Amino acid sequence: MLLSEMNKSELETFKAAETEKFNAFKSQGLKLNMSRGVHSTEQLDLSMPILEVLHSSADMMSEDGTDCRNYGNLTGISEAKRLFASLLGVKDTEIIIGGNSSLALMYDTVSRAFSHGVYGSVLPWGKLPKVKFLCPVPGYDRHFGICENFSIEMINIPMSAAGPDMDLVEKLVAEDDSIKGIWCVPLYSNPDGIIYSDETVKRFAALSPKASDFRIFWDNAYVVHHLTDKENSIPNIFDELRKNNKEDMIFEFASTSKITFPGAGVAVLGASENNIKQISDILKYQIISYDKLNQLRHVRYFGDLDGIRRQMLLHRAILEPKFNLVCETLEKELKPLGIIDFIKPEGGYFVSAFVPEGCAKGVVKICKEGGVTLTGAGATYPYGHDPKDSNIRIAPTFPPLDELGKALELFCIAVKLQSAEKLLKDNNFTIEGTDYRDDNIEDRF
Repeated sequence: MLLSEMNKSELETFKAAETEKFNAFKSQGLKLNMSRGVHSTEQLDLSMPILEVLHSSADMMSEDGTDCRNYGNLTGISEAKRLFASLLGVKDTEIIIGGNSSLALMYDTVSRAFSHGVYGSVLPWGKLPKVKFLCPVPGYDRHFGICENFSIEMINIPMSAAGPDMDLVEKLVAEDDSIKGIWCVPLYSNPDGIIYSDETVKRFAALSPKASDFRIFWDNAYVVHHLTDKENSIPNIFDELRKNNKEDMIFEFASTSKITFPGAGVAVLGASENNIKQISDILKYQIISYDKLNQLRHVRYFGDLDGIRRQMLLHRAILEPKFNLVCETLEKELKPLGIIDFIKPEGGYFVSAFVPEGCAKGVVKICKEGGVTLTGAGATYPYGHDPKDSNIRIAPTFPPLDELGKALELFCIAVKLQSAEKLLKDNNFTIEGTDYRDDNIEDRF
């Protein structure tokens, strides 16, 4: 029976039963955390052999004779460029191998744009009266955090099953030269797990922005992070841009944070040769070189792109049962009541759940009281403001399966409690489920 079809008496009885379950949870004193996409210990252990690949000074020489313990090679050693260029689908001359964090590369890229501009800028962004970014929502909170740190005005762009609303993107960038960028997670988007369609990628590559220094920030964080036998892919954005002579319009980012060690991985930036030169000319004042030993470790450990793919199969064996458990639990416990909507992701690191409008903050609060920490409600929207207070990002990677099961049980209780509470307060409240596979995802509930 749909919760919205219950009368007042039935709702009160339902709520009382769920309250009793919640009180039993509180008495257990649980302390479970599902707030971020963190590796489990089991996943971290997969990469321990990477620490064993360099033994002697002879092992630490790059293929061009560079001693990787020393200074030099600002943009990365050649074999690392070759490996990660194959991951991004760019040329060896279109990549910079950075430190351990793609987020740091993204932040630095925005910072350089404010201090120096980007290739094609008339003025540094910091000397402009206003800078705006388009932000597909729901999206990645750390992207939004970078914008807030630089006082960049953020504009929400609704997501569909094919990716961002491209009609709106095309319109806005063509009209407003203060719009300098857009954040994108094109494959298994954070948090929805949406895969940009071929048409969406091609429309991005054909954008005609009013700002000559507009940039697509293409955060390809989950490019090999598949959860099923179907290893999805999207068109190579660089190839599409070259067809339109617009290859300067993109910065692409990725890292091994979810492949080897999140705290000791390798991050990469892909961009046109014009962009790479402009960045390198500034970067040389910031750093002499990134950690070349870590670059070399990763190259020796993986060998080639197939080595990375083999590693990701090991991750999938750990993660797939967890994601299945999340989706099966939500489907069984909440879907029949009409108080949840979600997409079962085929890759990435999160499950994006939509609870009834006005309930997300309450659900997160109830879970915290019961001993489970979730990502804050609103985190997946700019300024932490979800206009419908509906989206909750579930990060199932860290807890063991048994603890994850407990956390999900509490989550379902919290959604039931908060939904019943809202229905009792608002007799006109109704819930309309939405098919995630249509083009109106933004109309959920």
